[in-house]
Amino acid sequence: MTEEHVEVKCPVCGREMEISKVGVLYGAVAAKPRATSIYGDKEYYFCCKACKKRFDESPEKFIKG
Repeated sequence: MTEEHVEVKCPVCGREMEISKVGVLYGAVAAKPRATSIYGDKEYYFCCKACKKRFDESPEKFIKG
């Protein structure tokens, strides 16, 4: 069985990352994002802890919509 991956972008710096669909389904991120945050009802992935910290301080600044 091959593992499917999904491309995501860090909402702070825009860096592209790849996460495992299987990891997302079972609650484990088996790929490159180094941090996550939940805001509202959505999970956001970050390339580093510094981007996560910036997002957590002011999430509405980085969410498009």
